[in-house]
Amino acid sequence: MNTEPLFKIQTEEEFNSAALQVFKFQYTKTKVYQEFCNHFHKNDSNVKHYTEIPFLPIQFFKSKKVLIENAIPEITFSSSGTTAAITSKHYVTKAQVYKDSYLAGFHYFYGDITQYCVLALLPSYLEREGSSLIYMADDLIKKSKHPNSGFYLNEIEALVDTLKGLEAQKTKVILIGVSFALLDVAEQYHLNLQHTIIMETGGMKGRRKEMIREELHQELQKGFGVSEIHSEYGMTELLSQAYSKGNGIFNTPPWMKIMVRDTEDPLTLLPIGKTGGINVIDLANVNSCSFIATQDLGKIHPNQSFEIMGRFDNSDIRGCNLMVL
Repeated sequence: MNTEPLFKIQTEEEFNSAALQVFKFQYTKTKVYQEFCNHFHKNDSNVKHYTEIPFLPIQFFKSKKVLIENAIPEITFSSSGTTAAITSKHYVTKAQVYKDSYLAGFHYFYGDITQYCVLALLPSYLEREGSSLIYMADDLIKKSKHPNSGFYLNEIEALVDTLKGLEAQKTKVILIGVSFALLDVAEQYHLNLQHTIIMETGGMKGRRKEMIREELHQELQKGFGVSEIHSEYGMTELLSQAYSKGNGIFNTPPWMKIMVRDTEDPLTLLPIGKTGGINVIDLANVNSCSFIATQDLGKIHPNQSFEIMGRFDNSDIRGCNLMVL
C-alpha cells in the first residue's frame, strides 16, 4: 500500500477516507487483526467511519506476530523490559516508512532538522538492542549534520560542557533524554539554556522513584534554566509520535489521531474531557496494525490535543483481554 499520500493529509475528511482504506487493507491482510475484528462483528463492509474501527489491544504485540500476510520484516523493534518479561515485537516491513513518518512529524512540529544540533541522553535505550527510539534519534542526529550532534551514555560532564559551548554560540539545540538521566543532570548542574529545547521521553521505571509530570518538569526547568519541558509520546508498536511543547499537552501530526475509550467497555468511546484508555490511530503503521488500544490513561481537549494521566494497573485492564486468540 502506498504510504506517501498519508503524510499529506490535511482535513478530517481526508483522514477518515485514508483510515477506512487502511482498515480495509489490514482487515484483509493482517490475520490476527481480522480475527479480532470478527469477534466484534466488525469488517470492511460494515465499518463506515474511523470511529467505528476496532482497536487491537497492545498486548497482542507480545503474543502474536501483528503483520500483513507474506510480509518479510526489514527491521524488528522490541520494547524494554526485565529479563523475565515478555517484550513487544513490532515487525516493520519497510524502515523507510518509519523514517518518512518521524521526519515528517519532526518537521511538522519543529521545522528543518538541519537548523538544530541534536543531542541524545538515552542510556537505558542505548544499553539494549531493538529500540525504535534509538533508531529515530540516530537518524535525526545524522540528518542534523551538526558536528556536535551525538549520543551520550553516562558522560554527563561532557554533555554539560557541550551544552554550555553551544549556548555560548547561540546554537539551536534539542536534547532528547530519558527522564531519570535528565534529572541526574538537572540535580548536579544549574544551567541557563536560552537556545535549547529539553525533550523528555519518559522512563523512570526501575531507575528512580516515580514522579508526577508537574514535579518532574519543575525540577528539569529549574536545573536546565528553561521555561518549558517538551515531551515525545511514542512507543515500540507505533511508527509515529505525538509531541508536547509544554505542560504535558500533546498534539499529533495529521496522520495520527487519539481517541479515549471507556475503561469498563472498550468498544465505547468517551466524549472530550473524560478520562479513559488511550486509543491510537497511526496510519503510518500500514503493514502491521494502525488501530491500537494502549495501556495509557488520558483525556482529549476540545482542540484535539491530549494529556496522558497515567497507566492501567494490570488488574484494572478490562476488555483488553476480552479475546485471546
